Amino acid sequence: MIFAKGAKPMRLSTFLAVGAFAFLAPFQPVHAQQAAAPGLEISQAWSRATPASAPVGVGYLALTNRGAEADRLIGGASEVAARVEVHEMSMDGGVMKMREVAGGLEIKPGERRELKPGGHHLMLIGLKRPLKEGERFRVELKFEKAGAREVEFAVQGMGAAAPAQQHHHH
Repeated sequence: MIFAKGAKPMRLSTFLAVGAFAFLAPFQPVHAQQAAAPGLEISQAWSRATPASAPVGVGYLALTNRGAEADRLIGGASEVAARVEVHEMSMDGGVMKMREVAGGLEIKPGERRELKPGGHHLMLIGLKRPLKEGERFRVELKFEKAGAREVEFAVQGMGAAAPAQQHHHH
């Protein structure tokens, strides 16, 4: 090896880390504020912190279909849970019921669907670790037509309400 006078050789581990970063940087997920599929906009992705022993967590977000065809959110996958399903919460005679949405959640052209507390949401089943306030985790959302889209969720406090909507100026 030829080194400039006084230069120190780069350790192999440092070289590999820098090389891996340079290669993988273009493949990092888009934050939910910017995630888009053809005609599909995903924004305001957030979750709530969970107790240490909780077997499930939740995910909330907004979906806007700017395309000409309807699409369906049919589920997902995540590094933090064994399964990701689309669920619906409803009240029936004063009793809260939660169930998986059969066939997924349809988003019609021009429609904005909000997955939020008290309604539709993503159920993170079989948590592999607790979700902690302030951290972020990724979910690969699966759409019937748009395919897979990776989104980053921000974890809020346990009793958090939906974050204030962000207004974008064009």
